[in-house]
Amino acid sequence: MSTHAKRERLLLADLLEAAGPEAPTLCAGWTCRELAAHVVVRERRPDAAGGLLLNVLKARLDRAMEEYTAKPYEELIQLIRTGPPRMSLYALKQIDEAANAVEFYVHAEDVRRAQPDWSPRELDPVFSDALWSRLEKLARLTGRRSPVGLVLRRPDGRTAVARKGAPVVTVTGEPGELTLFCFGRQAAASVTLDGEKEAVAKLTVASLGL
Repeated sequence: MSTHAKRERLLLADLLEAAGPEAPTLCAGWTCRELAAHVVVRERRPDAAGGLLLNVLKARLDRAMEEYTAKPYEELIQLIRTGPPRMSLYALKQIDEAANAVEFYVHAEDVRRAQPDWSPRELDPVFSDALWSRLEKLARLTGRRSPVGLVLRRPDGRTAVARKGAPVVTVTGEPGELTLFCFGRQAAASVTLDGEKEAVAKLTVASLGL
């Protein structure tokens, strides 16, 4: 049975291929070529991917990104489709699902929603619930830089606290949209925000995410 991560991986590869290497994405300053290189480096260069979190490895990450960005775009797309090497931890189904379902979903939307003709995508309920389950675990981490109290709410009323504090802004939307919001794509997420006007304004430009 295919996992959510595998499905989102293949969708991301298709979207990158269709958009072309120089098409924009929602990742600030990145074209589709650079986003594709990021995905490949993250999976295939663990020695450099640590630079996403650790400054001491940032130079190594930058060199790896330069190396992979220079590769033929078609090769990057194929590397995404085929997935990580067998010896990679990402090759394990459970780790792949935990680490990549949200990652690939967000990046697929980075490509889709940066194009002028994009249309809303309806997620199946099982995937929506999987995104919500993951978001509940990551909420405090993604919301740690919020300048205001932040509560996430599904349309059915289920909530998760991303940051305690006052004033509070409640962000309501489907799990996929809340995920995009919490990963720094506030402007592209289809959500409603309830709270003081000034607090809402601060939240919409805050540096959310991992």
